[in-house]
Amino acid sequence: MKWIVLISAVALLDGFPARAQSGKALQSGDPEWTRQVGARSLPAGKQTLHVNDYGAVPDGATLSTRAIQAAIDACAAKGGGTVLFAPGSYLTGSLFLKAGVELHIDKDVELKGSQRFEDYPEIDTRIAGIEMKWPAALLNIIGVKNASITGQGKVNARGKFCWDKYWAMRKEYDPKGLRWVVDYDAKRVRTLLIQRSTDITIRDVRFLDAGFWTVQVLYSQYVTVDGIVIRNNESGHGPSTDGVDIDSSSWVLVRNCDIDCNDDDFCLKAGRDWDGLRVNRPTEYVVIRHCTARKGGGLLTLGSETSGGIRHVLATDLVAKGTGNGFHIKSATTRGGTVQDIHVRNISMDSVGNAILFTMNWNPAYSYSTLPAGYDADSVPPHWKALLHKIEPPEKGIPHFLDIYVSDIRVASAKRAISATGLDKSLISGVHIRNMNIYAATAGVISYAKDWDLDGLVIDARDKSRLRLDHTEDIRDNSPNNENK
Repeated sequence: MKWIVLISAVALLDGFPARAQSGKALQSGDPEWTRQVGARSLPAGKQTLHVNDYGAVPDGATLSTRAIQAAIDACAAKGGGTVLFAPGSYLTGSLFLKAGVELHIDKDVELKGSQRFEDYPEIDTRIAGIEMKWPAALLNIIGVKNASITGQGKVNARGKFCWDKYWAMRKEYDPKGLRWVVDYDAKRVRTLLIQRSTDITIRDVRFLDAGFWTVQVLYSQYVTVDGIVIRNNESGHGPSTDGVDIDSSSWVLVRNCDIDCNDDDFCLKAGRDWDGLRVNRPTEYVVIRHCTARKGGGLLTLGSETSGGIRHVLATDLVAKGTGNGFHIKSATTRGGTVQDIHVRNISMDSVGNAILFTMNWNPAYSYSTLPAGYDADSVPPHWKALLHKIEPPEKGIPHFLDIYVSDIRVASAKRAISATGLDKSLISGVHIRNMNIYAATAGVISYAKDWDLDGLVIDARDKSRLRLDHTEDIRDNSPNNENK
């Protein structure tokens, strides 16, 4: 008999997430490596410094970048400790945290991002999978060991000045066939960048209106992001305002977070195309637990930057409420890399697009770079050249998805239950779905796939469709209402 348990969606979803008491505790079925994720230490210095003693003005109008930075630098020079703010609002450009320093933003404190691009100096970094010059973030932790940002205050990036620039450039670039590069030329400001750093903790801060990505963890290890709230829709609809991006990093713990944004909510990345294959650094050993995604592109997204590989991931006890997609793995035929050993379980979704969406040919207008006629390939900027660099041999650009474990998923409402499409050169393989109940408008399709176990997958489709299988091998289906073709 076809059925799905539809306990009140509000009751089902609002019960999550219960705040985790210990990120190190191993739950039943957790891989052993999950004990080791997250920051191993916190700043222990005894100094307490106030930014106001260095000239910071809490009036929301006086640019206080130099004063706040001076307090951070002095705290580090004294052996570390805590940097505090008197209550109020502080206007600032890019700030750079130092080793041994805790930047504490209390609940009656707001950091307001400057709306002048010149207040964000360009640095060497990676953005959307390509290493290039890019504006520093509002808050930066670069090349640092043992630092933290804490408190229940606000970091308001006020990113609309970046959104407006981007949309204006889209109107110019799209007709020229340059959709693939406009994101890189726009150079929008991230809110928080953790780059080449170790033992970093971000806890309880509220982030508003990112100009671009909100939190990027890049080339780093042993990082904890705990209890943050992201609200990127306070002043309009900002494009590509990702929530938390874990980018070619390892031993990362994300827990107790609540995100409302306009692109991927919790996202894992590992480099794009030729440049990502050159760097060849994976994202691995990542735990995401007890988190909520509201608006945004995906509750959990892997890719589309997959070049260095994404592996050893546990995502559990998550909620999606009105999110674009639930579990999304995406790549392109120029990305390469392998997505492997992914564990997703105990998830509740309501009002999502696709409950599961796997694709190896994502967003071609963005993913594939072609220089239009009239441009000289030798004179374009370096990041254009990186994006245009051909993959040789082409087979290196073919991505692979395998060994994916999905269990105990409850979907109260979705547009499509499952859409999983591999390639004839790369079948999606080794997928195991257990105890997944989905109420959806339509069932969907699995194509170019092999070696799947469907055990207790129950789809109740409003259009009465059944899950269609196309170009598949060895699909072991123990579910009652799927049509195997």
